[in-house]
Amino acid sequence: MRILISALWLMSLLAPGAAVAQAFPPNDAGVTMGHWHLNSVSVEANQKILVGMGGTAIKPGDFNIARFPGVAVFLHLRQTGTPPTGGTEGSVVNHVGFVVPNVQESVAKWKAAGVPVEPGNNNRLDQAWVTTPDGLRIEVLQDKTQAMPIRHAHIQFFVEESVIPQMQAWYVRHFGAKPGVRNEAPVADIPGTQLRFNKTAAPTVTTKGRVLDHIGFDVTDLRERLKKLEAAGVKIDRPFTPSPLGGGLAFIYDPWGTYIELNERPKPL
Repeated sequence: MRILISALWLMSLLAPGAAVAQAFPPNDAGVTMGHWHLNSVSVEANQKILVGMGGTAIKPGDFNIARFPGVAVFLHLRQTGTPPTGGTEGSVVNHVGFVVPNVQESVAKWKAAGVPVEPGNNNRLDQAWVTTPDGLRIEVLQDKTQAMPIRHAHIQFFVEESVIPQMQAWYVRHFGAKPGVRNEAPVADIPGTQLRFNKTAAPTVTTKGRVLDHIGFDVTDLRERLKKLEAAGVKIDRPFTPSPLGGGLAFIYDPWGTYIELNERPKPL
């Protein structure tokens, strides 16, 4: 599996960087949101949903990508007989989110395009939910001041309440995230996304192997970053793998089981 993912990633680098994702400029630590990597039961079904929501379908290499401002969604077909071990619910990343200028207008368009849209919690009109057939949960929220039709908004972690401050501090320390508060709950901002932390009493598992297998950040000077992460005791699951075009990738885990890909691209996105 790792060999296959590496080959696909290297193929994606053969296309111009701007064609792969619409990443936001990195923060002072050299980090910006990069991608979600889905283990799809059906690439076509997930792509139809994401394109119906406003994503741009591209195929720079051997596999499909749905591109949004702030994130690229990599659609990888799971091998026969090894479906995802579950959806996002039950993993440390409970769901991901987009923001649109008007939820109800977007919902009407998406339903016409065949997107499985569910109403907001308690019938909120400024919120909606999309759940893919293989269990990827996507929250949609409203920002009337937003100029673009849709953009990546957040990644929602579910962890024990006692570790929320530690998790926020971990992303601040290692990725230069800007700490803050939203709705009286801690958050951490990285260009292209807001990391949000929810308390849960239910046990959660790693993202690895779920429909949302890992999240990816684009970084600068990946070798140096890995040295600092390793010195700080961060688990390096896969060391730096160079690309023949320059840059490279690596995989790590956060202490709560989030599988994270780090990419240094030959051409910053």
